[in-house]
Amino acid sequence: MLPELTDLNSFRNALADAPGPDPSAVNGAEERNGQLTKPPGALGRLEDLAIWYAGWRGDARPQITAPQVIVFAGNHGVTAQGVSAFPPEVTVQMVMNFEHGGAAINQLAKAAGAKMDVHALDLERPTADFTQGPAMSEDELLQALRTGWQAVDPSADLLVVGEMGIGNTTPAAAIACALFGGEAADWTGRGTGVDDAGLANKTRVVAEGVALHGQGDGLHILRCLGGREIAAMAGAIAAARVLRIPVILDGFICTAAAACLAQLSGAALDHTIAGHQSAEGAHAAMLSKLGKEPLLSLGLRLGEGSGGALAINILKSAVACHSGMATFAEAGVSDG
Repeated sequence: MLPELTDLNSFRNALADAPGPDPSAVNGAEERNGQLTKPPGALGRLEDLAIWYAGWRGDARPQITAPQVIVFAGNHGVTAQGVSAFPPEVTVQMVMNFEHGGAAINQLAKAAGAKMDVHALDLERPTADFTQGPAMSEDELLQALRTGWQAVDPSADLLVVGEMGIGNTTPAAAIACALFGGEAADWTGRGTGVDDAGLANKTRVVAEGVALHGQGDGLHILRCLGGREIAAMAGAIAAARVLRIPVILDGFICTAAAACLAQLSGAALDHTIAGHQSAEGAHAAMLSKLGKEPLLSLGLRLGEGSGGALAINILKSAVACHSGMATFAEAGVSDG
C-alpha cells in the first residue's frame, strides 16, 4: 500500500523507507539461470535483466503480464522566453491526440501489450518562468507529485512514464545542470529543433535559472526549475519504488525527473533501467551520471514515453526466456 502524501517530507520519508529487492528471489533466479539449457552467459544482458526483474517482483520465475504506460502533460511559463520551436497550444492538442489513440506512444504501448493512461496537469495554468522565480510553489509541487503517485496502478508489474510539454527540455536541462554541475551549454540541446540563435537563447535561460535556484536538494531543484509533468513523473517513479514495480526510464526529460529522486536517496532508482539513449545530446551524460546503461540507441527524440515503451518487449523477452526455458534436467540435455 502507498502511504498518503501529506507534505513534501512525507514524500522524502516514503522514498527513504522504500523496500529493496527480495534477496531470496534474486538467489532463486540466479540458481535457475545457471540451470537453463544454454551455455553460461549466452543470453548476455538479458540474463541480468531477468534476475533484476525477479528480485523486484519477489518471484524467482516471474512473468510480465500487466505493463502500464503513463503520459503526463504540463505547460511551462519559461516558454515566454522563446525556448521552443512550437507554441504551448501544441501541448493541449497532443493530449487530445493521445486520448484519441493517434500518437506514436499509443501504437508502442499497444504493441507492448501495455495499458496506457494520460494525465494533463493544469494546462491552462503554466508554471512560472523560472528565470523570474521558482517554477512552482511547495503546494503546487506536492499536488504534481501526488498526481504521479496516485496514477500508478498497484496491480501493474512494469511501469513506463512519459511526458508532453512544449518547452520542457529547457527545465530538464536546468535540472541536470543544477544537480550535476558544469556549464549550461553542457546540458542544453536543440529539443524540438531550435536554430543556433534559439539554442544560444535557451542556454542563457538555463544558466539564469540555475544561477537563481541551483542550491538545494532534489525536491528544491524540481520545484524551482521543473514542471508539473516532470514532478508527476518523479512521483510515479517513486510510487513504483515503494510498490516494487520495476520502471523503464524514457528519455532526457524523464531521466531528469528520476535524477531528482536519486539526489534524495542513493537507492531511489535501483528499480529502474534506462530504456534508451535519446538523440538529445546531454541524455548520454545524464545516464552516465546515474550509472544507467541504455537498452536501445535508435536516435529517438520524441518523448511521450516512446523509447521506454519500445524497450518493454526487450524486458518481456528477457523474462520469458528466464521463466519459460527448460532446465537441463527438464529437457534431458546433458550440461557437460
